[in-house]
Amino acid sequence: MVSAAVNPSDAVTVSGAYASRTSFPFVPGFEGVGVIERVGPGVPVEEIGSRVLPIGSAGCWAQRKRTELSWCIPVPDDLPDDVACFGYINPLTAWLMVERFCSAGVRAVAITAATSTIAGHLAELLSERGIAPIGLVRGTPGRFVAEPSLWRDVISTDDATWPVQLRAASGDRLDVVLDCVGGPSGNPLMDQLAPGGVLVHYGLLSGEPLPAECFDGRDGKRVEMLRLRDAVHSRPRYELPALFRSTFDRLRSGGLRTRPARRVPLSALPDALRDQGDLHGGKVLVECQR
Repeated sequence: MVSAAVNPSDAVTVSGAYASRTSFPFVPGFEGVGVIERVGPGVPVEEIGSRVLPIGSAGCWAQRKRTELSWCIPVPDDLPDDVACFGYINPLTAWLMVERFCSAGVRAVAITAATSTIAGHLAELLSERGIAPIGLVRGTPGRFVAEPSLWRDVISTDDATWPVQLRAASGDRLDVVLDCVGGPSGNPLMDQLAPGGVLVHYGLLSGEPLPAECFDGRDGKRVEMLRLRDAVHSRPRYELPALFRSTFDRLRSGGLRTRPARRVPLSALPDALRDQGDLHGGKVLVECQR
């Protein structure tokens, strides 16, 4: 491993939230870039020296990770390590959501946790389709949306009138909600959706599930779950490099970028994880070989 990323999914795992399905010893880290240094039987020796994203499992917070070649995504030569390191979880999740749920005819989109890195990616991808999304934020001090010009409006859910503001901003027609928060805000969001609209649920920052009423199918509205793991693991392995082509192209041209807020050597990562401020102030890049 050359470098790795710290993502919210990593922080949740480290916190012990998934203790019932975590087998020890366990090395966290779902995203990173490395160089193949040894190969096993049946793997061409020409693969040695190839720079790859080793996806499909945890284990990136280490100097070495052992995995199958079919899980190794070749990294374009012109992508630096600190760009390629963040080229998987957020960019690919955002691209999959926009491709799957924001097709022709979709005009009004709301995005929760609008100050997050992935929300910025979503706004960037939607802008390519002529859509300026409405951002919903929880009023975290010092946090702002990336590229404000890409957003139609940004509304704080700390204001009790936020549903009214959202209805006005959407023109009383909301086609899609991209939600990584969950919790009680799910009901007013479903209420705002136009008949046949969809709430795409891909995270649980609130720690609370969506209310049961969100799933009653009223007016043809529905909740769709998107888990990157399912999207990746359900595909044949030989298709995976092509899945990354669009996001790599955008990274190459300067899009979908994540600038590390802090770089830490692998040996200092435990201290960085204890400091929750570092995790919420931006992405941490782990230098595995320092």
